Amino acid sequence: MAIERKGLIKFAGVEQTVVGEDLKVGQKAPEFSIQKIDWSLTKALKETKGKVRIIASVPSLDTPVCDRETRRFNEEAAKLSKDVVVLVVSMDLPVAQKRWCGAAGVDQVLMVSDAARADFGKKYGTLMKAVRLLRRAVFVVNKKGVVTYVDYMPANGDEPRYDEVLDAARKALYR
Repeated sequence: MAIERKGLIKFAGVEQTVVGEDLKVGQKAPEFSIQKIDWSLTKALKETKGKVRIIASVPSLDTPVCDRETRRFNEEAAKLSKDVVVLVVSMDLPVAQKRWCGAAGVDQVLMVSDAARADFGKKYGTLMKAVRLLRRAVFVVNKKGVVTYVDYMPANGDEPRYDEVLDAARKALYR
């Protein structure tokens, strides 16, 4: 059973209970089940084995900050090595993710949904229990499955430090 923590983040002005522990640099990244936009269930780390992964946890693509963040990671993904994959995880249903990606022209990131099981949210410490959305965070996992970068945003309206994330991903290619 995952632990529950209060006082980490607010959503719509209300303090949220976050399920799961925060990940730390140096630990093995937990495997998680996720749905792709075609509704197929997959083990995300197994499917991207041998690659560096940038994993962005966002509340919902239908919000301005998540929209900007996902579009930015899509642009950056096109410039990265083929040995780096960007996963964007949200609680949006796969059909909504597919619609959003088509409308936004987003095709360089692997968009995945945690809506069915909240497996990612629980294992990565991003699930806000009451609203059943993910808190904003970014992780870099190297080719060996070790976490090399972690950043949990103090507020869901804060965007990641893109340059730090991209630098961490480039460095992870050689770790």
